[in-house]
Amino acid sequence: MCRVSADGIERAVEQTLSRLRRIDSRPGPSLPETAAQAAPRTLADLYRDHRTRLVRLAILLVDEPGTAEDVVQEAFTGLHRNWSGLRDESAALGYLRTAVVNGSRSVLRRRRTARDYVPPHQVNARSAESLAMLSAEHQAVVDALATLPPRQREVLVLRYYGGLSEAEIADATGISRGTVKSTASRALDAVARAMAGRATRR
Repeated sequence: MCRVSADGIERAVEQTLSRLRRIDSRPGPSLPETAAQAAPRTLADLYRDHRTRLVRLAILLVDEPGTAEDVVQEAFTGLHRNWSGLRDESAALGYLRTAVVNGSRSVLRRRRTARDYVPPHQVNARSAESLAMLSAEHQAVVDALATLPPRQREVLVLRYYGGLSEAEIADATGISRGTVKSTASRALDAVARAMAGRATRR
């Protein structure tokens, strides 16, 4: 694949997942800065502010909204058990992202052992609101992401939907930064092949 084509695919993935991130972001009312600084964040605050984004993240990894809800609920349950050992909100969010990735991996492992598992149809797997606001080109990118091996999908989703750095992705997935970079490159190549195959079948 030529460099221009690879750059084009990366832009398409970034635009699609960034658009989903904007659609799925629902900022709540914010406290004045002085009040926010005075009051420590609670588990309830984190749940209210981050649950929806984490569920969307899990949906992109496991394709089923109900399963994604379960994964995120379990992540918050684990956070509650470990709340006293976390130093700040950033550490809590890092814990939640890692728990969502690991929970999604467990779901996918269980699916691989179930011989009769049939992946859900993509149109039914995401919110109607999000889908309605995506163009056909964006839909093609989302469909191509669904064909990736789990680790490749994790890296692209965390990078472009989660907006994480290579270091943060490495922390969330338990792989090295170098592996994050090489996995992203392979994943983008695979998205390009999937999209090319889709175009050929039309």
